[in-house]
Amino acid sequence: MEMEQQKRRGQTDVNLISERTGSLGCIGWILVILSSIFVIVLFPITIWFCFKIVQEYERAVIFRLGRITDRKAKGPGIFFILPCTDSFVKVDLRTVSFDIPPQEILTKDSVTVSVDGVVYFRVSDPIASVANVTNADFSTRLLAQTTLRNVLGTKNLAELLSDREGIAHSMQTNLDEATDNWGIKVERVEIKDVKLPHQLQRAMAAEAEASREARAKVIAAEGEMNASRALKEASLVIAESPSALQLRYLQTLNTIAAEKNSTIIFPLPMDVISHFMRK
Repeated sequence: MEMEQQKRRGQTDVNLISERTGSLGCIGWILVILSSIFVIVLFPITIWFCFKIVQEYERAVIFRLGRITDRKAKGPGIFFILPCTDSFVKVDLRTVSFDIPPQEILTKDSVTVSVDGVVYFRVSDPIASVANVTNADFSTRLLAQTTLRNVLGTKNLAELLSDREGIAHSMQTNLDEATDNWGIKVERVEIKDVKLPHQLQRAMAAEAEASREARAKVIAAEGEMNASRALKEASLVIAESPSALQLRYLQTLNTIAAEKNSTIIFPLPMDVISHFMRK
């Protein structure tokens, strides 16, 4: 998909540049020849105006009498221009990052949130970035703000909070397609922060707290039910062996004595109490 886009963009750029790099006309060639003669006559001086240098991360787009002279930008290193007829524009190819200002957005489920992000992009075609748009950097910044609004306007609050990666990828795809003719390649888009209204934050906190309390009550009830089943099984085992009850009684006394208590309660069997009650 990306290769097809680059191929179409390359073909479009070739057609545009072919139109721009047409014949200079009779007067244009005369001016170029006069400029060349001027450079030759004043060679020791004009050499400082003819040779230019661009850095490794830069490219130069040369205009001759207002027309782009070549289909490929010059650089890096030294290149030659005619001082009277040629001018050039430097284009930085390094990746540029900028913050998207916080945007007040109404989500699909009618919730107002404030969202900001960061965009990383670079110039992939210096000639298109100069010839097709007035200011590629500023235009990309404005387009990123509108794209953020358009993409988040189709999402509800739950999707916005849980699917940031998908939203960032969707924004990157839309930005990359829109800036393709400007010679801009959007490398990465990230959602930085989502700010909710304070009332909504309190409501969500109360909802989460109520949900946690409900789960705690369910867990406590399940624990009581399991404990009652275990006690029932224990009582059945003790009922089968009368000596087990006496052993359990002694174990309880040992546990109480280990805690250094001054008062010890001795339970009496029910059958002994019932014998006295009958009398």
